[in-house]
Amino acid sequence: MAELLADSADVDHYVRFVEVQKSYDGEILVVKNLNLDIERGEFLTMLGPSGSGKTTCLMMLAGFEPATHGEIYLDGNPINNVAPHKRDIGMVFQNYALFPHMTVAENLRFPLEVRRMDKSEQESRVKRALDMVELGAFGNRRPGQLSGGQAQRVAVARALVFDPKLVLMDEPLGALDKQLREQMQYEIKHIHEQLGVTVVYVTHDQSEALTMSNRIAVFNDGVIQQLAPPDALYEAPDNAFVAQFIGENNTLTGKVTAVNGTTCTVDLEGGSTTALAINIDGVGSATSMSLRPERVTVNPPEGQCPNLFDARVKELIYLGDHMRTRMSVCGNEDFIVKIPNAAGHVHLVPGAEVKVGWQPEDCRALDSPS
Repeated sequence: MAELLADSADVDHYVRFVEVQKSYDGEILVVKNLNLDIERGEFLTMLGPSGSGKTTCLMMLAGFEPATHGEIYLDGNPINNVAPHKRDIGMVFQNYALFPHMTVAENLRFPLEVRRMDKSEQESRVKRALDMVELGAFGNRRPGQLSGGQAQRVAVARALVFDPKLVLMDEPLGALDKQLREQMQYEIKHIHEQLGVTVVYVTHDQSEALTMSNRIAVFNDGVIQQLAPPDALYEAPDNAFVAQFIGENNTLTGKVTAVNGTTCTVDLEGGSTTALAINIDGVGSATSMSLRPERVTVNPPEGQCPNLFDARVKELIYLGDHMRTRMSVCGNEDFIVKIPNAAGHVHLVPGAEVKVGWQPEDCRALDSPS
């Protein structure tokens, strides 16, 4: 079956996982029947909490862990039995993995020496790689003389210097502070756009994934919960796990009382609401409503919001461009509303009784979270 899938594969399916499973003890599956196609030149992020299977998938693709079942293909060729150093894959790790006794240039030259490139080609590639990460003047420094951000850029350059087929990045920014991490996100994104190399990136940081990726595979319990571009994951989550894991989200639990095509009516504590029927079991079933904080309006003009409920303000936090407001709404004591800090916005105080409303298309009825 795997051979048939590989033979019929579109050449743009650069990486393929076909019915891949992984177990460390022979009983518990860490990765369960994974089928995943990664396109040539794509930046795909494997995102999920610790223990979700994302890093195990990366390690199987790199060749550091064998698949228990199934086949992995790279550029149409099966690679399960190919040694890691023969897969022509660049790797970037969280701890940089630079050789401390070598200079920056020597670190970059090492993978070229292993591949027996001639000296002039080595020098040309090292210079090009250092210039690419804007460290052209740092070739003679040792890793201990670099800042965290500089060391990570060297690690990225070393992964790219030999023009690999594929670059794998395992939590590469986890050791950096917030400002450096955000800066490196954009730098890696721009390098990818410039070179067009295929990147598979692993992280548990959802904002990092949203910033950098063409597509994101959200993992939980060894299974991809949803695979989609960043905007689709945020705006249109398929289930309660994705809704909660990607961005800030309000959850309201209730019972489905009617279904009308693409919408449904849900009874909540404090009234009923109309929502998109995305992942429900029909009339009488429990559901969780997913609603983004920026899609909620405080004291909307009469008739503007079909879904309108009483709310009580509990906390206000000023965050510059918006006010983060925590309210009690429909039994949820931690209902968040983000109010833009613009001229004419509503002024609130803790304890105030207000109305909140939202449009049916902004509220998604999903499976009830376990």
